[in-house]
Amino acid sequence: MRNFVLITLFFLVACSDAASHSTQPEAQTPKSSANSSAQTEAPVKLKIHVNDTTFTATLEENSSAKAFAEFLAQGDMTLDMRDYGSFEKVADLPRSFPRNDKQIDTDAGDIIFYQGNSITIYYDKNSWNFTRLARIDNVNKKRLQQILGKGNVKATFSVE
Repeated sequence: MRNFVLITLFFLVACSDAASHSTQPEAQTPKSSANSSAQTEAPVKLKIHVNDTTFTATLEENSSAKAFAEFLAQGDMTLDMRDYGSFEKVADLPRSFPRNDKQIDTDAGDIIFYQGNSITIYYDKNSWNFTRLARIDNVNKKRLQQILGKGNVKATFSVE
């Protein structure tokens, strides 16, 4: 009888151990929705309204653009932009933003921060040490020159 109890105990322990080391595949845990949405997240869009035209621009992926988008999320900002050098419109910002300056060549449609406290919309080329903020979507130099015109303009910036 004692051998029967020992054999039974041995059998129960063996079965219990085998069950805990099952060869069945583990259920797959779905990936975090936050992680997968970050990979497919659309770029933040900036809207710029000048005269009777609204442009859409894609913000860069840097701390300057992120801070600017967060600032605009609190409300639209209208600036008096003055012409400078017949290739850009520039305005002082109500506060300073982080800088990610590097030597870049601009082209028509580029929007940059200069020294973190000025914003510029280019309608022609330039090369300097700037922070790239955004690029206006689907626009060319000729169209920008027509809309921005000569002299000063009012531009309203917002985020979508």
